[in-house]
Amino acid sequence: MITKLESLAAKYRELERELSTPEIFQDQDRYIKIAKKHAELDEVVKAFERYKTLLRELSENQELAKDPDPELCELAQAEIPALKSRIEEQERLLKQLLTPKDPLDEKNIILEIRAGTGGEEAALFVADVFRMYSRYAELHGWRVEVLSSSDTGTGGFKEIVASVSGNSVYSKLKYESGAHRVQRVPATESQGRIHTSAITVAILPEAEEVDVKIDPGDIRVDVFRSSGPGGQSVNTTDSAIRITHLATGLVVTCQDEKSQHKNKAKALKVLRSRLLQAAQDETKKAYDDNRKAQVGTGDRSERIRTYNYPQGRITDHRINLTLYNLDQAMDGHIDEIIDGLVQHYQAEAMKQS
Repeated sequence: MITKLESLAAKYRELERELSTPEIFQDQDRYIKIAKKHAELDEVVKAFERYKTLLRELSENQELAKDPDPELCELAQAEIPALKSRIEEQERLLKQLLTPKDPLDEKNIILEIRAGTGGEEAALFVADVFRMYSRYAELHGWRVEVLSSSDTGTGGFKEIVASVSGNSVYSKLKYESGAHRVQRVPATESQGRIHTSAITVAILPEAEEVDVKIDPGDIRVDVFRSSGPGGQSVNTTDSAIRITHLATGLVVTCQDEKSQHKNKAKALKVLRSRLLQAAQDETKKAYDDNRKAQVGTGDRSERIRTYNYPQGRITDHRINLTLYNLDQAMDGHIDEIIDGLVQHYQAEAMKQS
């Protein structure tokens, strides 16, 4: 790590010298490129300088701790534990800064939740988990917009698709993809027996038009009449949209808006994100065909978490984390799980790098 940091510091100083030359301002493209690289290295180099300062202070205090003057020796010894703690903290920060960054971390997401095994109970849990993520988003100042949904009429959803926008949403929620299992007594169960149901969650980085270009000739757009509960005109006008991507067979339907144009815009947003995810999955598969289960694979068939209502327990199976605060978690307080996953992933990425 130190060798890599010394190399980055040398590169930083080299860029700094180049930025100070008058000639650089004559080539604006080169100036912008070098200034950007310099800014990217700034945080890690300054953190490294603080780290080296702390090491020097520790070395000096260790020498002073050998001083024959008992008062000076005592003062030096008293500072050593705090310095060691700060050095460890700075080492953790440096490792984090050296971890390769996911270029998608700053993106908004498309959140897709679907009922799996368990019938109506699974559909009700879809609604519960959507509320959990919505509350989590609210606590972080993010915005949630439902793009499409298929409700069961009894408070549950067969599926619900929403966009979540805000600061670095994907970096926080990208590890939520997978199968979520719930164990509880359904409201319809007269015998009080615990049932196990499952739903799937998919987190897709929201693709902009610059990320995925869709040729109008590659899609088929069908217009039809909305179905299900709704307000005036929702069931009486041909406003619902179904878009089929002919090359991949991907189909996206949106009928939540009364406006055909709004439904089409939402459907295209979801389609772009699914196409981006498909491209990423293909690249990732080629990269790690020989590697088995790991955090962040996004495998939707993998059971990643269990919500046990009788015990008030929530368990994330990837990091072996069990918490007995299910009520708070379902109200959006899942930071401990999310942060644990992020830290685990960063540690794994650091090992690989």
